[in-house]
Amino acid sequence: MKVVIAIDSLKGSLSSVEAGNAIKEGILRVNKEASVTIIPLADGGEGTVEALVEGMNGEMQTLTVTGPLSENVEAHYGILPNSQTAIIEMAQAAGLPLVPSELRNPLNTTTYGVGEIIKEAIQKGCRHFVVGIGGSATNDAGVGMLQALGFEFLDASGQLVGRGGRVLNEIAQVKTDGKLKELDECTFKIACDVTNPLFGLNGAAHIYGPQKGATPEIVAELDRGLVNFSEVVKKDLNLDLAHVPGVGAAGGLGYAFKAFLNGELESGIDIIIKETNLESHLTDADFVITGEGRLDQQTAMGKAPIGVTKLANKHGIKVIALAGSLSDDAHHCNDAGMSAFFSIQKSPIPLTEAMKPEVAAKNMTDTTSQIFKLISALDQKRSV
Repeated sequence: MKVVIAIDSLKGSLSSVEAGNAIKEGILRVNKEASVTIIPLADGGEGTVEALVEGMNGEMQTLTVTGPLSENVEAHYGILPNSQTAIIEMAQAAGLPLVPSELRNPLNTTTYGVGEIIKEAIQKGCRHFVVGIGGSATNDAGVGMLQALGFEFLDASGQLVGRGGRVLNEIAQVKTDGKLKELDECTFKIACDVTNPLFGLNGAAHIYGPQKGATPEIVAELDRGLVNFSEVVKKDLNLDLAHVPGVGAAGGLGYAFKAFLNGELESGIDIIIKETNLESHLTDADFVITGEGRLDQQTAMGKAPIGVTKLANKHGIKVIALAGSLSDDAHHCNDAGMSAFFSIQKSPIPLTEAMKPEVAAKNMTDTTSQIFKLISALDQKRSV
Protein backbone atom coordinates (compact mmCIF):
# COMPACT_ATOMS: atom_id res chain seq x y z
CA MET A 1 0.00 0.00 0.00
CA LYS A 2 1.25 3.48 -0.88
CA VAL A 3 -0.09 6.55 0.90
CA VAL A 4 0.78 10.16 0.11
CA ILE A 5 0.21 12.71 2.86
CA ALA A 6 -0.22 16.36 1.88
CA ILE A 7 -1.92 18.15 4.75
CA ASP A 8 -1.95 21.86 5.49
CA SER A 9 -0.86 23.10 8.90
CA LEU A 10 -3.25 23.20 11.81
CA LYS A 11 -2.47 26.83 12.56
CA GLY A 12 -1.38 27.45 16.11
CA SER A 13 -0.98 23.73 16.68
CA LEU A 14 0.87 21.54 14.14
CA SER A 15 2.95 22.41 11.10
CA SER A 16 2.27 20.65 7.82
CA VAL A 17 5.18 18.26 8.33
CA GLU A 18 4.36 17.64 12.01
CA ALA A 19 0.78 16.73 11.08
CA GLY A 20 2.11 14.52 8.30
CA ASN A 21 4.44 12.67 10.65
CA ALA A 22 1.60 12.07 13.10
CA ILE A 23 -0.53 10.60 10.30
CA LYS A 24 2.36 8.44 9.11
CA GLU A 25 2.73 7.00 12.60
CA GLY A 26 -0.95 6.06 12.61
CA ILE A 27 -0.67 4.31 9.24
CA LEU A 28 2.45 2.34 10.19
CA ARG A 29 0.84 1.31 13.47
CA VAL A 30 -1.62 -0.70 11.36
CA ASN A 31 0.49 -1.58 8.32
CA LYS A 32 4.23 -1.63 8.90
CA GLU A 33 4.85 -2.44 5.24
CA ALA A 34 3.04 0.62 3.91
CA SER A 35 4.98 3.11 1.80
CA VAL A 36 4.24 6.58 3.16
CA THR A 37 5.37 9.85 1.54
CA ILE A 38 4.92 13.22 3.23
CA ILE A 39 4.70 16.30 1.00
CA PRO A 40 4.61 19.75 2.65
CA LEU A 41 1.44 21.70 1.92
CA ALA A 42 0.53 25.38 2.11
CA ASP A 43 -1.53 27.83 0.08
CA GLY A 44 0.98 30.62 -0.40
CA GLY A 45 -0.17 32.50 2.70
CA GLU A 46 1.02 32.43 6.28
CA GLY A 47 3.03 29.30 7.01
CA THR A 48 4.21 28.72 3.43
CA VAL A 49 7.84 29.47 4.21
CA GLU A 50 7.91 27.14 7.21
CA ALA A 51 6.12 24.34 5.35
CA LEU A 52 8.43 24.31 2.35
CA VAL A 53 11.64 24.87 4.32
CA GLU A 54 10.79 22.08 6.75
CA GLY A 55 9.46 19.69 4.13
CA MET A 56 12.03 20.27 1.37
CA ASN A 57 15.27 20.46 3.37
CA GLY A 58 15.50 24.20 3.01
CA GLU A 59 17.25 26.80 5.10
CA MET A 60 15.53 29.53 7.09
CA GLN A 61 17.05 33.01 6.76
CA THR A 62 16.61 36.03 9.04
CA LEU A 63 17.44 39.65 8.29
CA THR A 64 16.51 43.16 9.35
CA VAL A 65 14.56 45.08 6.73
CA THR A 66 12.54 48.26 6.34
CA GLY A 67 9.07 47.72 7.75
CA PRO A 68 5.81 49.17 6.44
CA LEU A 69 6.30 52.40 8.41
CA SER A 70 10.00 52.58 7.42
CA GLU A 71 11.03 51.20 10.80
CA ASN A 72 13.39 48.25 11.23
CA VAL A 73 11.68 44.84 11.46
CA GLU A 74 13.05 41.31 11.60
CA ALA A 75 11.93 39.23 8.64
CA HIS A 76 12.25 35.55 7.79
CA TYR A 77 12.33 33.80 4.46
CA GLY A 78 13.43 30.42 3.16
CA ILE A 79 15.97 29.16 0.66
CA LEU A 80 15.81 25.81 -1.13
CA PRO A 81 19.50 25.44 -2.10
CA ASN A 82 19.03 22.59 -4.56
CA SER A 83 16.89 24.74 -6.84
CA GLN A 84 18.22 28.23 -6.02
CA THR A 85 14.69 29.10 -4.89
CA ALA A 86 13.68 31.65 -2.28
CA ILE A 87 10.32 31.33 -0.52
CA ILE A 88 9.04 34.70 0.67
CA GLU A 89 5.93 35.97 2.44
CA MET A 90 5.57 39.70 1.81
CA ALA A 91 3.79 40.07 5.14
CA GLN A 92 7.12 39.45 6.87
CA ALA A 93 8.22 42.90 5.71
CA ALA A 94 4.98 44.75 4.98
CA GLY A 95 2.16 42.89 6.71
CA LEU A 96 -0.81 44.53 8.40
CA PRO A 97 0.01 43.08 11.85
CA LEU A 98 3.26 45.08 11.78
CA VAL A 99 1.28 48.34 11.89
CA PRO A 100 -0.47 49.39 15.12
CA SER A 101 -4.17 49.96 14.49
CA GLU A 102 -3.94 53.67 15.28
CA LEU A 103 -1.21 54.14 12.65
CA ARG A 104 -2.83 52.26 9.79
CA ASN A 105 -2.91 54.46 6.71
CA PRO A 106 -1.86 53.07 3.30
CA LEU A 107 -0.77 56.53 2.19
CA ASN A 108 2.20 56.01 4.49
CA THR A 109 3.05 52.32 4.26
CA THR A 110 5.71 50.88 1.94
CA THR A 111 6.76 47.57 0.45
CA TYR A 112 10.44 48.59 0.50
CA GLY A 113 11.37 45.75 2.85
CA VAL A 114 10.00 43.16 0.41
CA GLY A 115 12.54 44.35 -2.12
CA GLU A 116 15.29 44.12 0.49
CA ILE A 117 14.46 40.46 1.09
CA ILE A 118 14.56 39.75 -2.65
CA LYS A 119 17.86 41.61 -2.96
CA GLU A 120 19.50 39.59 -0.20
CA ALA A 121 18.20 36.31 -1.63
CA ILE A 122 19.71 37.25 -5.00
CA GLN A 123 23.02 37.96 -3.29
CA LYS A 124 22.84 34.48 -1.75
CA GLY A 125 22.49 32.92 -5.20
CA CYS A 126 18.72 32.59 -5.58
CA ARG A 127 17.29 33.06 -9.05
CA HIS A 128 13.81 31.62 -8.56
CA PHE A 129 11.24 33.12 -6.22
CA VAL A 130 7.94 31.94 -4.80
CA VAL A 131 6.23 34.92 -3.16
CA GLY A 132 3.07 34.91 -1.06
CA ILE A 133 1.50 38.37 -1.11
CA GLY A 134 -1.40 38.03 1.32
CA GLY A 135 -1.93 40.17 4.42
CA SER A 136 -0.41 43.43 3.23
CA ALA A 137 -0.56 46.79 4.98
CA THR A 138 0.29 48.62 1.79
CA ASN A 139 -1.21 50.26 -1.28
CA ASP A 140 1.92 51.54 -3.02
CA ALA A 141 1.62 49.31 -6.13
CA GLY A 142 4.94 47.76 -5.18
CA VAL A 143 6.85 50.99 -5.79
CA GLY A 144 8.70 50.57 -2.49
CA MET A 145 9.81 47.05 -3.40
CA LEU A 146 10.98 48.25 -6.80
CA GLN A 147 12.88 51.17 -5.26
CA ALA A 148 14.83 48.70 -3.11
CA LEU A 149 15.69 46.76 -6.28
CA GLY A 150 17.13 49.79 -8.05
CA PHE A 151 14.19 51.09 -10.08
CA GLU A 152 13.76 54.87 -9.95
CA PHE A 153 10.55 56.89 -9.92
CA LEU A 154 10.76 60.61 -10.62
CA ASP A 155 8.29 63.45 -10.15
CA ALA A 156 7.56 66.20 -12.67
CA SER A 157 10.69 68.08 -11.51
CA GLY A 158 12.91 65.07 -12.10
CA GLN A 159 13.36 64.39 -8.40
CA LEU A 160 13.12 60.94 -6.82
CA VAL A 161 9.80 60.39 -5.06
CA GLY A 162 9.61 59.11 -1.51
CA ARG A 163 7.78 56.07 -0.17
CA GLY A 164 4.21 55.06 0.55
CA GLY A 165 0.94 55.09 -1.33
CA ARG A 166 0.86 58.87 -1.39
CA VAL A 167 3.73 59.07 -3.94
CA LEU A 168 1.73 57.33 -6.66
CA ASN A 169 0.18 60.63 -7.69
CA GLU A 170 3.63 62.27 -7.88
CA ILE A 171 5.25 59.79 -10.28
CA ALA A 172 5.83 61.23 -13.74
CA GLN A 173 8.68 59.05 -14.99
CA VAL A 174 9.99 55.51 -14.53
CA LYS A 175 13.69 54.69 -14.96
CA THR A 176 14.85 51.08 -15.10
CA ASP A 177 18.54 51.42 -15.97
CA GLY A 178 19.61 51.27 -12.31
CA LYS A 179 17.80 48.03 -11.46
CA LEU A 180 19.72 45.01 -10.19
CA LYS A 181 21.12 43.33 -13.29
CA GLU A 182 20.57 39.88 -11.77
CA LEU A 183 16.81 40.44 -11.97
CA ASP A 184 16.97 39.53 -15.66
CA GLU A 185 18.04 36.02 -14.59
CA CYS A 186 15.23 35.63 -12.06
CA THR A 187 11.76 34.10 -12.22
CA PHE A 188 8.92 35.06 -9.90
CA LYS A 189 5.87 32.95 -9.10
CA ILE A 190 3.37 35.00 -7.15
CA ALA A 191 0.78 33.24 -5.00
CA CYS A 192 -2.32 35.27 -5.81
CA ASP A 193 -5.82 34.00 -5.13
CA VAL A 194 -7.76 37.17 -5.97
CA THR A 195 -8.74 38.58 -9.36
CA ASN A 196 -8.91 42.31 -8.66
CA PRO A 197 -7.61 44.79 -11.26
CA LEU A 198 -5.25 47.56 -10.20
CA PHE A 199 -7.77 50.38 -9.88
CA GLY A 200 -11.49 51.11 -10.07
CA LEU A 201 -14.36 50.03 -7.84
CA ASN A 202 -13.01 46.46 -7.74
CA GLY A 203 -9.40 47.57 -7.54
CA ALA A 204 -6.79 47.53 -4.81
CA ALA A 205 -7.76 50.75 -3.04
CA HIS A 206 -11.55 50.41 -3.05
CA ILE A 207 -11.70 46.75 -2.05
CA TYR A 208 -8.80 46.42 0.36
CA GLY A 209 -7.89 49.97 1.37
CA PRO A 210 -10.49 50.32 4.17
CA GLN A 211 -9.20 47.27 6.07
CA LYS A 212 -5.75 48.88 5.99
CA GLY A 213 -7.01 52.09 7.57
CA ALA A 214 -8.06 54.10 4.52
CA THR A 215 -10.95 56.55 4.83
CA PRO A 216 -13.16 57.18 1.77
CA GLU A 217 -11.04 60.24 0.99
CA ILE A 218 -7.83 58.22 1.23
CA VAL A 219 -9.31 55.47 -0.95
CA ALA A 220 -10.11 58.04 -3.63
CA GLU A 221 -6.58 59.50 -3.46
CA LEU A 222 -4.99 56.06 -3.68
CA ASP A 223 -7.16 55.05 -6.60
CA ARG A 224 -6.18 58.20 -8.51
CA GLY A 225 -2.56 57.37 -7.74
CA LEU A 226 -2.91 53.85 -9.10
CA VAL A 227 -4.42 55.24 -12.31
CA ASN A 228 -1.58 57.75 -12.63
CA PHE A 229 1.11 55.14 -12.00
CA SER A 230 -0.34 52.76 -14.57
CA GLU A 231 -0.46 55.56 -17.15
CA VAL A 232 3.20 56.41 -16.54
CA VAL A 233 4.15 52.74 -16.86
CA LYS A 234 2.17 52.55 -20.10
CA LYS A 235 4.00 55.63 -21.42
CA ASP A 236 7.54 54.71 -20.35
CA LEU A 237 7.50 50.90 -20.55
CA ASN A 238 4.76 50.36 -23.14
CA LEU A 239 2.95 47.99 -20.77
CA ASP A 240 -0.82 48.10 -20.27
CA LEU A 241 -1.48 45.59 -17.48
CA ALA A 242 -3.75 47.43 -15.05
CA HIS A 243 -6.75 45.24 -15.84
CA VAL A 244 -5.01 41.87 -15.70
CA PRO A 245 -6.83 39.79 -13.04
CA GLY A 246 -4.87 39.76 -9.78
CA VAL A 247 -2.63 42.79 -10.28
CA GLY A 248 -4.60 44.61 -7.59
CA ALA A 249 -3.54 42.06 -4.97
CA ALA A 250 -1.63 43.35 -1.93
CA GLY A 251 -2.28 46.98 -2.77
CA GLY A 252 -1.03 46.61 -6.32
CA LEU A 253 2.06 44.57 -5.47
CA GLY A 254 0.83 42.02 -7.98
CA TYR A 255 1.06 44.76 -10.63
CA ALA A 256 4.70 45.51 -9.75
CA PHE A 257 5.67 41.85 -10.08
CA LYS A 258 3.80 41.48 -13.36
CA ALA A 259 4.92 44.71 -15.02
CA PHE A 260 8.49 45.08 -13.76
CA LEU A 261 9.65 41.55 -12.89
CA ASN A 262 7.69 39.48 -15.41
CA GLY A 263 6.04 37.66 -12.51
CA GLU A 264 3.48 34.91 -12.98
CA LEU A 265 0.33 35.34 -10.90
CA GLU A 266 -1.03 31.91 -9.96
CA SER A 267 -3.20 30.22 -7.38
CA GLY A 268 -1.13 29.66 -4.26
CA ILE A 269 -1.93 25.98 -3.97
CA ASP A 270 -1.15 25.46 -7.68
CA ILE A 271 2.31 26.94 -7.15
CA ILE A 272 3.01 24.75 -4.12
CA ILE A 273 1.82 21.62 -5.93
CA LYS A 274 4.24 22.37 -8.76
CA GLU A 275 7.15 23.30 -6.49
CA THR A 276 6.82 20.10 -4.45
CA ASN A 277 6.25 17.89 -7.53
CA LEU A 278 3.23 16.46 -5.76
CA GLU A 279 1.73 14.91 -8.88
CA SER A 280 4.80 12.75 -9.52
CA HIS A 281 4.28 11.16 -6.10
CA LEU A 282 0.58 10.48 -6.71
CA THR A 283 0.69 8.40 -9.84
CA ASP A 284 0.83 5.00 -8.08
CA ALA A 285 -0.67 5.93 -4.70
CA ASP A 286 -3.58 4.05 -3.16
CA PHE A 287 -4.70 6.84 -0.84
CA VAL A 288 -4.04 10.53 -0.33
CA ILE A 289 -4.43 12.11 3.10
CA THR A 290 -5.03 15.85 3.26
CA GLY A 291 -6.80 18.33 5.54
CA GLU A 292 -6.31 21.46 7.63
CA GLY A 293 -7.34 22.93 10.98
CA ARG A 294 -11.02 23.30 10.07
CA LEU A 295 -12.92 21.91 7.12
CA ASP A 296 -15.85 24.00 5.94
CA GLN A 297 -17.45 25.47 2.84
CA GLN A 298 -14.50 27.85 2.45
CA THR A 299 -12.25 24.79 2.13
CA ALA A 300 -14.46 23.50 -0.67
CA MET A 301 -14.15 26.78 -2.53
CA GLY A 302 -10.51 26.12 -3.39
CA LYS A 303 -8.27 26.05 -0.34
CA ALA A 304 -5.18 23.85 -0.23
CA PRO A 305 -6.89 20.50 0.59
CA ILE A 306 -9.16 20.88 -2.42
CA GLY A 307 -6.17 21.54 -4.66
CA VAL A 308 -4.76 18.21 -3.48
CA THR A 309 -8.14 16.53 -3.90
CA LYS A 310 -8.54 17.65 -7.51
CA LEU A 311 -5.08 16.36 -8.38
CA ALA A 312 -5.76 13.01 -6.70
CA ASN A 313 -9.13 12.70 -8.46
CA LYS A 314 -7.33 13.21 -11.76
CA HIS A 315 -5.48 9.95 -11.07
CA GLY A 316 -8.48 8.13 -9.58
CA ILE A 317 -7.06 8.07 -6.05
CA LYS A 318 -9.27 8.08 -2.94
CA VAL A 319 -8.86 11.15 -0.72
CA ILE A 320 -9.26 11.14 3.05
CA ALA A 321 -9.21 14.45 4.93
CA LEU A 322 -8.46 15.04 8.61
CA ALA A 323 -9.19 18.22 10.53
CA GLY A 324 -9.27 19.62 14.01
CA SER A 325 -12.91 20.58 13.55
CA LEU A 326 -15.71 20.29 11.00
CA SER A 327 -18.46 22.76 10.16
CA ASP A 328 -22.01 21.78 9.27
CA ASP A 329 -21.33 22.75 5.65
CA ALA A 330 -18.15 20.66 5.35
CA HIS A 331 -20.12 18.23 3.19
CA HIS A 332 -19.35 20.55 0.29
CA CYS A 333 -15.84 19.06 0.43
CA ASN A 334 -17.38 15.72 -0.61
CA ASP A 335 -19.04 17.49 -3.50
CA ALA A 336 -15.59 18.79 -4.47
CA GLY A 337 -14.18 15.27 -4.63
CA MET A 338 -13.11 14.22 -1.13
CA SER A 339 -13.94 10.59 -0.47
CA ALA A 340 -14.43 11.14 3.27
CA PHE A 341 -13.35 13.47 6.06
CA PHE A 342 -12.98 13.06 9.81
CA SER A 343 -12.44 15.20 12.87
CA ILE A 344 -9.53 14.08 15.03
CA GLN A 345 -11.29 15.14 18.23
CA LYS A 346 -12.28 12.24 20.49
CA SER A 347 -14.15 14.10 23.21
CA PRO A 348 -15.23 17.62 24.18
CA ILE A 349 -12.21 19.48 25.57
CA PRO A 350 -11.26 23.18 25.69
CA LEU A 351 -9.87 24.55 22.44
CA THR A 352 -6.63 25.55 24.16
CA GLU A 353 -6.13 21.93 25.21
CA ALA A 354 -7.06 20.51 21.81
CA MET A 355 -4.55 22.79 20.08
CA LYS A 356 -1.60 21.73 22.20
CA PRO A 357 0.82 20.13 19.70
CA GLU A 358 1.22 16.94 21.70
CA VAL A 359 -2.56 16.53 22.06
CA ALA A 360 -3.28 17.29 18.40
CA ALA A 361 -0.51 14.93 17.23
CA LYS A 362 -1.79 12.06 19.39
CA ASN A 363 -5.36 12.61 18.19
CA MET A 364 -4.15 12.73 14.59
CA THR A 365 -2.25 9.47 14.99
CA ASP A 366 -5.06 7.67 16.81
CA THR A 367 -7.71 8.75 14.29
CA THR A 368 -5.54 7.71 11.36
CA SER A 369 -4.93 4.35 12.99
CA GLN A 370 -8.65 3.67 13.28
CA ILE A 371 -9.27 4.69 9.67
CA PHE A 372 -6.61 2.32 8.40
CA LYS A 373 -7.83 -0.49 10.64
CA LEU A 374 -11.14 -0.18 8.81
CA ILE A 375 -9.39 -0.12 5.43
CA SER A 376 -7.41 -3.22 6.43
CA ALA A 377 -10.53 -5.04 7.58
CA LEU A 378 -12.31 -4.27 4.31
CA ASP A 379 -9.29 -5.45 2.30
CA GLN A 380 -9.25 -8.73 4.25
CA LYS A 381 -12.94 -9.25 3.63
CA ARG A 382 -12.52 -8.67 -0.11
CA SER A 383 -9.62 -11.16 -0.26
CA VAL A 384 -11.63 -13.95 1.34
